Amino acid sequence: MAASSSQFILLTLMITTLLPSTLSQSPTAPGPAPAGPINLTAILVGGGQFTSFLLLLNKTRVLDQLPNQLNNSNQGMTLFAPTDNAFLNLPSGTLNDLSEDKKVKLVLYHVLPKYYSMDDLVTVSNPVPTQAGSDHGSLGLNFTGRANQVNVSTGVVETQINNALRKDFPFAVYVVDKVLLPLESTGAPAPEGSSPSGDGKPAAKAPGSSAAADGDSPAKNGGGRMVDMGLGLAGGLLLFCMAFL
Repeated sequence: MAASSSQFILLTLMITTLLPSTLSQSPTAPGPAPAGPINLTAILVGGGQFTSFLLLLNKTRVLDQLPNQLNNSNQGMTLFAPTDNAFLNLPSGTLNDLSEDKKVKLVLYHVLPKYYSMDDLVTVSNPVPTQAGSDHGSLGLNFTGRANQVNVSTGVVETQINNALRKDFPFAVYVVDKVLLPLESTGAPAPEGSSPSGDGKPAAKAPGSSAAADGDSPAKNGGGRMVDMGLGLAGGLLLFCMAFL
């Protein structure tokens, strides 16, 4: 009986000693899952109206290049995604008339090599460089408006940025209702009344072009008036002489 009591007391001491340390070792909470690579295809497919842009991205192989460039950049990127209606509204044959190089440049013209929020686009210094080329001339984009309504202009087309398919750093994807046609890479005509450089100044006319086009050149008009005046003076002199005969 005494032995049993001793064993019971010993067992009780072991339980009271080990139980608190066992309870204090709560299971470790799982950490946040590592962020996976950005899937541009999934972003555009989820938007539901970007089939044409996806086909162009895939055909030009820009779809393969962008993730690599994004992973190697600490600046992030910004993409403007035209809707299917934007491609349908292009003049017939616009894409078919482009060379493969110009198709690549057209796609890259929709990519900014830096992440921009909507607020950033309001205060950015225009023109903003694109992946298609330098920050000067027809390969840059211009932004105007307010935080809730920002417009993007190429010098050929202008459209509003509607909403964001993705807006978190390092990659923003914004929806546009027009294909952003760059003047330099597509050969599209400059806006009416502006110079080909897109500086808003009237285009200079070729010497004598406007007058010749109207069929009313200064040489012709001036020559006609001189002939009329000569005939008038000759006729008057002849009548004056006949009066004395």
